[in-house]
Amino acid sequence: MYTRSVKIHVFLLLPALAAQAQQPRNLDLFLLIGQSNMAGRGAVEAQDTEPIPRVYMLTKELDWKPAADPMHFDKPAIIGVGIGRSFAKVLLKANPSASIGLIPSAFGGSSLEEWNPGGKLYADALSRARAAMKSGMLRGILWRQGEADSSGDGLARSYGDRWKRLIGSLREDLGAGKVPVIVGQLGEFFARPSARIVNEQLATLPLTAARTGFVSSAGLNHKGDNVHFDTPSLREFGRRYGLAYLMLDAGWSKD
Repeated sequence: MYTRSVKIHVFLLLPALAAQAQQPRNLDLFLLIGQSNMAGRGAVEAQDTEPIPRVYMLTKELDWKPAADPMHFDKPAIIGVGIGRSFAKVLLKANPSASIGLIPSAFGGSSLEEWNPGGKLYADALSRARAAMKSGMLRGILWRQGEADSSGDGLARSYGDRWKRLIGSLREDLGAGKVPVIVGQLGEFFARPSARIVNEQLATLPLTAARTGFVSSAGLNHKGDNVHFDTPSLREFGRRYGLAYLMLDAGWSKD
């Protein structure tokens, strides 16, 4: 009876033990935040779902799975390709032994104000990052937002100062005061009245915010709506994010 009981208990534990064994460890983690052009609205093609060895994404349920588009889950009916996978490919090329964990936490249509500390988007991103950090170390934050703050000059001109307060709080709350942050330009095709001012604010952040990099969207195309980047452009944007990150983290390829 005792032997049979032990066998039954071991059998019941096997699925849990297997799931635990499959969870990656010692990941280099990257938090993806902002609005729809970070969440990704590009059409998904076969290549966007093919696993990349040692690249994972944190699911809505806080599990690790091979990174495949769509990664985000903010608006299920319209989510698509984003920048995460092509970003990770650049980093893997520089350091083939790395294991990368992407933490999708962006939300389409969100304004900078909605990301303020104490708000739901900030709290959700913080919670997801902390859960992910049980499996590794936060190595970077990727930010792509600003369309929602392009409706008026006053809001646009204060963008840089408001963004620095947000990122300062996020770094502090995550215990990652020196973690690099990469920001991306709004699409050149985006025609709201104050988009130019927001882009100027984004472009000059590296001058006043420590360990911050800027990524140009020059030459990238929209998907037909003059708002969202198309799939090839998002892949290229992610590649540019990766190169910008490497410029800030000189030790990446030596890890």
